[in-house]
Amino acid sequence: MSMKIAFTASRAPVAQTARAALIGRYGNVPMEEAEVIVALGGDGFMLQTLHETQHLAAPVYGMNRGTIGFLMNEYRESDLIERLQAAETATINPLVMHATHIDGHKSRALAINEVSLLRAGPQAAKLQITVDGRLRMQELVCDGALVATPAGSTAYNYSAHGPILPIGADVLALTAMAAFRPRRWRGALLPKSAKVRFDVLEPDKRPVMADADGTSYRDVVTVEIMSEPSISHTILFDPGHGLEERLISEQFT
Repeated sequence: MSMKIAFTASRAPVAQTARAALIGRYGNVPMEEAEVIVALGGDGFMLQTLHETQHLAAPVYGMNRGTIGFLMNEYRESDLIERLQAAETATINPLVMHATHIDGHKSRALAINEVSLLRAGPQAAKLQITVDGRLRMQELVCDGALVATPAGSTAYNYSAHGPILPIGADVLALTAMAAFRPRRWRGALLPKSAKVRFDVLEPDKRPVMADADGTSYRDVVTVEIMSEPSISHTILFDPGHGLEERLISEQFT
């Protein structure tokens, strides 16, 4: 049985070589005509592909041709059609970030993994945290803080000692990086519907940047983050190796 597949690959030579081999074997169609989009690279390229194809209905199936592959399946050239037909699905919603900068201009970005606030100078950041309009922390002195989705909970969030979240948990992780005051504060679990606001205290003395899935926005003074239910991404995984299983397995390694 044939399937309309669009192959896309990172710039890495190993990914480009794999794309050429797969196109030779299975053909290739434009993304707008595809039933499935196959992304070849690492997790960073997978995130890039999901952002670039969010307006399309086709799900994305990743195969690892990069250094990290939490969102990717094992690379094999054989039996691709059968693997795609048998694949499990995971549907995720991104975060939307609205940031205001020191000069008054505003930025908006989407993040599938996380939105991070990071100190942009030699001194620690000072952040005030409000959740759903209620002040929750008057002052957090830290290297930074982030809000992560379940899909992103094993990425930067996990490196910062945040919790791994089951994909269907309907919660977000708010995690601090190197919290100085309150000492060793690790963060909080929030409902997926929560609206989180960070206010940067002393922004001239302690500049802060915001980062949404690797895209940086400098000199922010306020950042509001919430889940965006109107946008969804569908990712395909080989049976028994879906995102839910990977999130559980990661906690026992």
